[in-house]
Amino acid sequence: MKIGVPKEIKNHEYRVGLSPASAKELIANGHEVTIATGAAAGIGLTDDVYRSMGAKIADSNEAIFAESEMIIKVKEPQPQECKQLSRGQLLFTYLHLAPDPEQTKLLLESGVTAVAYETVTGPGNTLPLLAPMSEVAGRLAAQAGAHCLERAQGGCGVLMGGVPGTEPAKVLVIGGGVVGQNAAYIARGMGANVTILDRSISKLRELDIEFQGKANCVYSTTESIERYAIESDLVIGAVLIPGANAPKLITREIIGKMKPGSVVVDVAIDQGGCLETSKPTTHQDPTFVVDGVVHYCVANMPGAVPQTSTYALNNATLPFSLAMANHGWKAAMQQNKDLLNGLNVHDGKLTYKAVADAQGLEYTDPASLIL
Repeated sequence: MKIGVPKEIKNHEYRVGLSPASAKELIANGHEVTIATGAAAGIGLTDDVYRSMGAKIADSNEAIFAESEMIIKVKEPQPQECKQLSRGQLLFTYLHLAPDPEQTKLLLESGVTAVAYETVTGPGNTLPLLAPMSEVAGRLAAQAGAHCLERAQGGCGVLMGGVPGTEPAKVLVIGGGVVGQNAAYIARGMGANVTILDRSISKLRELDIEFQGKANCVYSTTESIERYAIESDLVIGAVLIPGANAPKLITREIIGKMKPGSVVVDVAIDQGGCLETSKPTTHQDPTFVVDGVVHYCVANMPGAVPQTSTYALNNATLPFSLAMANHGWKAAMQQNKDLLNGLNVHDGKLTYKAVADAQGLEYTDPASLIL
């Protein structure tokens, strides 16, 4: 199979779809791998590194889209990239379609077969291709929040851990999944007073044991969200409904009651955000202020640490990339129903129900397409 990796064009996105090791593994399995020139410069790698693995180098992204049977990316294709996709091609990347009707429309029009990292499942309804980036984003959320709390960044000027004789920052993490757990881990390590809200009692028990009682693990309700948000210096939104729009748990009214200079970091922004006041931002211009509250809503947070992120992502995606390259996407999905859950678009049909529901579009059962 001819596999192509374009250079990412999203604002300040430095990750690359295939690491050199992943490229070599695919080549060892008999596939042809082509990388766009400079695609890995953001992680400090030259084209020669990929050449030494047996990969070819394309002069442009246009050549990648024109000549590849399977395209492996990191971020969702931008409009100009969607228009270069064609029927019969296989796209393997993050999509986050639910809050993005324009991308959905363009992918459907292209006829491409698109498999989303974020909806591929694993044992126990886990999300193995989302998890590594959720770990990175969660840890970055506490780091970014701490920076935004600095007065020069518009924050209230509170140090996360305080110093003897002063109080530490109060941090609220909404959602105890992979993002929330990692955000709480870093915030607690910085010395903050951390509260985690979740609607799963078993998850709260698990977190209470993990943090040895050093984080407050509280059942999430409308009342508890408002009460803790108003008291907090930093709120981290870490909720997820796989493939669907994130629920709006922090209302504009709550934002209006929060302390001036407090900070919200909405890690759920890829799925539309969990604050009514959220809108996507970039690493170039990461924050905005609503009612005196600093909002950090960068839609590709792990892109800030592309070396860590690229290798962590490839560790998770490589087995699935190999399966589809070796057997074709249909046979691979017949053998692995977890991979089938990643199919979002095929030949003009929308095959992920949460996206169809979010956008009011017709849904096609993906199982009917692999018979």
